[in-house]
Amino acid sequence: MIQLKDIVVKFGDFTALHNINVHVKEGEFFTFLGPSGCGKTTTLRTITGFIEPVNGTVVVKGRDITHVPIEDRNIGIVFQSYALFPTMTVYDNIAFGLKIKHFKKAEIDRKVREIARKVDLSDEQLKKAVSQLSGGQQQRVAIARALVTGPAIICMDEPLSNLDAKLRVQLRNELKKMQKEFGITTIYVTHDQEEALTLSDRIAVFNKGYIEQIGSPNEVYNFSQTEFVCNFIGDINRLDDELVQLVSDSGFALDSNMHHYVRLERLHVNQETTEGQLALPGVVQSREYYGLYIKYYIDLGHQIVKVIEKNDGVKIYEEGQEVKVVLDPHDIMSYVPSEEEAAK
Repeated sequence: MIQLKDIVVKFGDFTALHNINVHVKEGEFFTFLGPSGCGKTTTLRTITGFIEPVNGTVVVKGRDITHVPIEDRNIGIVFQSYALFPTMTVYDNIAFGLKIKHFKKAEIDRKVREIARKVDLSDEQLKKAVSQLSGGQQQRVAIARALVTGPAIICMDEPLSNLDAKLRVQLRNELKKMQKEFGITTIYVTHDQEEALTLSDRIAVFNKGYIEQIGSPNEVYNFSQTEFVCNFIGDINRLDDELVQLVSDSGFALDSNMHHYVRLERLHVNQETTEGQLALPGVVQSREYYGLYIKYYIDLGHQIVKVIEKNDGVKIYEEGQEVKVVLDPHDIMSYVPSEEEAAK
């Protein structure tokens, strides 16, 4: 559906993207994830035509669109700021692209009302000025405007970042539902790991103009290919030298020249051990109560590890309580340290 082949983007002497290669399948929800300045938005803007690469090609359905004007790419765009016309009505905002394409008035009306229903905008709201709507409603207008012309692809650049946390979660669920309903190929840009893991079919993790890994949410979380990915996606414990030695002494050899990590939910408090597992004595230093789960900080003497336990309302460990942290060495992820990580 969409292929980026050896894309290089430069701004003066600065190389923003280094040989980016991505293949997005038809109907896929594909997310570009990474910290600020990593190249994810630059890649999106290269697909939409706002940026022209110095090398490489953008191909959609077998057609090279690298030098095709923005308006001829048949790509819907939802900007971070929504880029709506505040003094125009919701109806006119949604209809804008159809008018530019010279659709007949009756056809415009049919399409606007049809898409409005699908994104849960009422006839009453269609009459209002955009400035009279809430942030969540404005986001729906932006999506409706992007979809109403029937694009082959929709690109979204951090469309939820201006909303409060509760509304972000609500609209995240609606976005995924809408994308499945429309079956439209979606490119989504975010720095929010939870958003990426929740929404995506696949994720490309960006770092300093390179792609570190492309995979399903499960692959990038549980089978992180690089040290950057394992640190960026979710929370994690890095094993100190003493813990690495303890694991090695138990018969599960770990290379002391590598960096070793384990996810919080892979550790357990006072669980019965099975063959090959280690029970590490420790003391609860503190805890954070989240309702569904509890996050414990446990002092092993040589390092503090974080452990997430499902909250059953019964087994809750107090600060200062002696416990055992159970670790299965097979859950450890190991990496040859990058120069950046080695310096930390």
